[in-house]
Amino acid sequence: MTDINPIKTLSLNDLRENKPERPGWSLTFGGICADAAAVCLDEQGHSSPVTLKIEGIQPCEIQIQVDAIDDTIRRFNADREVATEYGAYGISALIMPHLTGLTIIERSVKGKGLGFDFWLGSLEDPDTLFQRKARLEVSGIRQGSDSLIQARVNMKLEQIRPSDDVAPGYVSVVEFGSPKARIVKKCRQ
Repeated sequence: MTDINPIKTLSLNDLRENKPERPGWSLTFGGICADAAAVCLDEQGHSSPVTLKIEGIQPCEIQIQVDAIDDTIRRFNADREVATEYGAYGISALIMPHLTGLTIIERSVKGKGLGFDFWLGSLEDPDTLFQRKARLEVSGIRQGSDSLIQARVNMKLEQIRPSDDVAPGYVSVVEFGSPKARIVKKCRQ
């Protein structure tokens, strides 16, 4: 078993604010993703702060501060599939800079055969921040077993395969029941 690093605390509200770890991030989109993640966690019975177990590239636990949600937020996240997807986007955007030094800088264009959600840029070199250093494919599961999470990871790794020669890729599968995130890196071929 791998040693788990000390717990870091992050806040979903950070997705609504200008932060150095998300310089290219849309704050409007961040608010939508933060609300969706809060609804997904709340519906699974989690209260703030939530301990998110990270598996894969850097095993650790991260405490996530979640603001209370109201009926308006619940109503606008009534579509469980969309809320789960956007909630997973939010969790992934929150944790990726701390795990990889990479941040979401751009939404990938669907229909181009690339098979991933976002472009990532490096936080370590401001001159190359927007140079598309890696790809990120995100998926969310409301509640699922380890075997379901791994099956989703495998499916997403296959999905991003057509763009493997473009840049390294990451797959982030967020499961809200436990909650946990499994993040896998796929190197350039």
